[in-house]
Amino acid sequence: MKVVIYARVSSDAQDVDLSISAQLRALRDYASKEGHEILREFVDEAESGRTASRPAFREMIALAKAKPAPFEAILVWKLNRFARSRIDSITYKTLLKSKGIKVISINEPLNDSPSGQFLEGVIESMDEFYSASLGQDVKRGMRENAQRGFFNGSRPPQGLHRVPVQDGAKIRYKLGPDPDDSVAVKVVCRMFGMALQDMGCKEIAKVMNKEGFRTANGQSWGKTTVHKILTNEAYCGTLVWGGRPGHPAIHSTDPPVRVENAWPAIIDPASFALVQEKMASKRPKTIHPRTIPSRYLLSGLLFCSCGHAMTGRSAKSHQYFYYTCNGGFKKGKDACNARALPKEKLEQLVIEQVKHRVLNPQSLEELVGLVNMELDSTHDIVKEKLDIINAELNDVEIRLSKLYDALETEKLSLDDLAPRIKGLRVRQDELSKARLLVEAEKITRVVKHVDAEIVKAYARDMECLLGEADVLESKTFLRSFIKRIEIDGGSAKIHYVLPMPPDGKMKESLGVLPMVTFGGEGGTRTPTPFST
Repeated sequence: MKVVIYARVSSDAQDVDLSISAQLRALRDYASKEGHEILREFVDEAESGRTASRPAFREMIALAKAKPAPFEAILVWKLNRFARSRIDSITYKTLLKSKGIKVISINEPLNDSPSGQFLEGVIESMDEFYSASLGQDVKRGMRENAQRGFFNGSRPPQGLHRVPVQDGAKIRYKLGPDPDDSVAVKVVCRMFGMALQDMGCKEIAKVMNKEGFRTANGQSWGKTTVHKILTNEAYCGTLVWGGRPGHPAIHSTDPPVRVENAWPAIIDPASFALVQEKMASKRPKTIHPRTIPSRYLLSGLLFCSCGHAMTGRSAKSHQYFYYTCNGGFKKGKDACNARALPKEKLEQLVIEQVKHRVLNPQSLEELVGLVNMELDSTHDIVKEKLDIINAELNDVEIRLSKLYDALETEKLSLDDLAPRIKGLRVRQDELSKARLLVEAEKITRVVKHVDAEIVKAYARDMECLLGEADVLESKTFLRSFIKRIEIDGGSAKIHYVLPMPPDGKMKESLGVLPMVTFGGEGGTRTPTPFST
């Protein structure tokens, strides 16, 4: 029987019996003993079985969907290696069963009888219960650890370091401040000092960047990272774990753990409290985004040449609207000095370019041709790989046949031929497995050519929509084929793919190359409408 094997561990700290090497060794021995042919080995390291979002697992399931199914069974060390979630287990086993593929646990012999299916369900339910209970036990232990004033995190805040503490037979950790003359402590104290002088997070970030200071990761400061420093109670000696006061951690109904004077403070509590009051007084009124529709057509699509997104912002009490570089806005002009671009002019420019350079029939005809050529090229590459494998496999079979003839006619002895036959048989097995994988790839890449008339009809409808629809509808349409718009000084570069109707019929097209259009005379650059 043709099989694949799947091995998984959640972390390197698991018992040695569950190590990847131990699982693979046991699975290979089982396959050899039962006479199974192993086509592939799938391994997920440091991946939880409570989710199906595991790279090797997803690749294995994708391969199983090929027609015909390339293998007949999946071997696992235990069923909990396949999945710890009962829902995932049922879902994927049902899918595999429809393809004629079984999941075999080598340490839990089960059969297809009603009693066997019942026992399998019991085992899976126990695995799910164990996983959920273990998660609760870990959280309970961390909560107890925090309540005793110990630090649960792996990386301490800037200016603090972990201090080992003997707790019975175990070593636990608390936090302690770095030396007073250290750069990290001076940076933290300087930030709180500037905040007490009514400087905002953005202004503080500009000063720190201008003076050459960097975060613990070596990055430049932004208003978000400054805000994290100024609101972290660890600097006044307070341990907070499991969320913030009034804000429990996600998926938890327990209030946060809060321990005063857990370690020596860098900032005195009175100064910390005053900084919080000053920041709260400057905080703008929060309005849920659903109550105010976005008026920025290009949000999420527009990027500055420095790599940061360009976001919509207003000025003069919402009288004027612009797109500005988010990096420059948060970190100051030392990070990026790109100009703010008028919203209306930029959006009109992009719409005109989309209509004249993307949605016109001639451009669409050329793009459809390129897409179909790419599809044909992809199919030809797979076919060429298959032809090469078949030719080499045929050559190996011919050579084996000649060796067998020589053995039967006693022209050469078995001792002389055995090494050569063994080598050719190994190569034959390798080629057979490679051919199986390429055939599966060929099946999954079967696509139809794109119909130019369908695309052009869709484009005509969408061209009308851009002039008549509201911002939300127009944004949805643009996002369906525009991938990125880059602003470099006064030039706009649009990266896009073929506009396709949203019926899903053409969504399997592979290898569609992103296209770039440049406006302006000569088709090389878009003249700037932003000059003043």
